[in-house]
Amino acid sequence: MAAPTRSPATALFWRLLLLNALVLVIAAMFLALSPLTASAPVLLTEVSVLAVGLVLMLVATAVLLRASLRPLDGLAELMQRVDLLRPGERLAVRGNGDVAHLVHTFNDMLDRLESERGTSTARALAAQEDERQRIAQELHDEIGQSLTVVLLGLKRVLDRAPAELRDEVSTAAELTRGSLDEVRRVARRLRPGVLEDLGLVSALSALATDFAQASEVPVTRTLDQRLPELSRDAELVLYRIAQEGLTNVARHAGATRVELALTRLPHGVLLRIADDGCGLDGAPEGAGIRGMRERAILIGAALQIEARPGGGTDVRLLVPS
Repeated sequence: MAAPTRSPATALFWRLLLLNALVLVIAAMFLALSPLTASAPVLLTEVSVLAVGLVLMLVATAVLLRASLRPLDGLAELMQRVDLLRPGERLAVRGNGDVAHLVHTFNDMLDRLESERGTSTARALAAQEDERQRIAQELHDEIGQSLTVVLLGLKRVLDRAPAELRDEVSTAAELTRGSLDEVRRVARRLRPGVLEDLGLVSALSALATDFAQASEVPVTRTLDQRLPELSRDAELVLYRIAQEGLTNVARHAGATRVELALTRLPHGVLLRIADDGCGLDGAPEGAGIRGMRERAILIGAALQIEARPGGGTDVRLLVPS
């Protein structure tokens, strides 16, 4: 069995305490054995007084060191669990000593890192949205138009084709129509035009309909029509997180039903995606969930992903207004 590791504060405490104890013991022995003592030979009462004084000084030193170094344990624990995708966790600064200064400096470093992470995430997500729009436009204008021309040509061929070829031409036309529909669905996922044209509620309703048709999993929708005024970025983040949440359900959950809710609160909007699938099951967060957390940080929202008591996963995004 491996020996338990000591925290940095505990190790430093014992080093300082043992060093002080060594100095005090040497000083006490010098006072007891040197010719400068009050009595020669040394009296037992004098040794007792020195021993009691030594013990009291060691106890006082231990108490002071423990109180001064205690914040180092909390600092070490925070260093181990800190995650820039879960911002805001800080250690309380107590006192004015060197350890307090160290804690304060570490908190300032986390502030800078979270600010820089937010800025870089905003740039990356903006570039990602621009690229999605470009790809969606090319799918619609290039591939979509080309498939439309092919479909029209096949229809003309079907009208003039001999009887023995009509089934094959009809099958080719159906495959082309299916490919065209898929291209349009991909373009809509990349660039939610309904979000810009009809608003967030209609976009989420269309997203739920597409998900239910593709996955054959029914979606119960509760979408509040009277939402507070939200920025374009906030609406886009809400849509993308709902999209990623439903995608995760389709890929990993094995659910039989899904709930999608958008609720107005006194100081914001709550988005909720809940399913009755297999749940998180202790699996590490993948790129999809980390992307959701990055988007939430972008607008100052709070994202919670928890296992449901009866099985499944509950995703909640609280967007302040």
